[in-house]
Amino acid sequence: MTRPAPAGPLAPPGSEAVSWIGLTHDVLPTGEASAWVVTPRAGAVVCFLGIVRDHAEGREGVHALTYEAYEEQAGARLVEIAAETRRRWPEVERLVLLHRLGDLALSEASVLVAASSPHRADAFEAARFAIDTLKETVPIWKQEHWADGSDWSPAAKPVRPVTARRAPEPKPV
Repeated sequence: MTRPAPAGPLAPPGSEAVSWIGLTHDVLPTGEASAWVVTPRAGAVVCFLGIVRDHAEGREGVHALTYEAYEEQAGARLVEIAAETRRRWPEVERLVLLHRLGDLALSEASVLVAASSPHRADAFEAARFAIDTLKETVPIWKQEHWADGSDWSPAAKPVRPVTARRAPEPKPV
């Protein structure tokens, strides 16, 4: 069973590992992660990097974020996401799910998801599923800071189980 790294410095797992999962207060190791996910069988690597931006839903002038997590449950959910991703896309070679905690400034990376597979379709679909499911199921909360104050993100929603089906997206009219 894959265990998440504790919320400390992250180092890539050994060469036999297939998932790199963790929470950290340190800068995300983007270069190491994108290199680690490559394998001889992988013809495709898809990386998603979430970045702190200067606005949020209904709020301009955001200059920083603070992330907090229920770390024990967040780590367990990340492990579940990796398992469900592999169940749905068994061709995935390696998978990275890393999330930053603590105070982040503009343009800093908050979340990193990477998936490798022999073909690009599986890598894209697995990475998309992993980031979307992480955002919907992992108990991590975001506080936004702007010139006139700070508050928890109004976009927060209750977390759902990893394997629960999402409601279908509405079709454009």
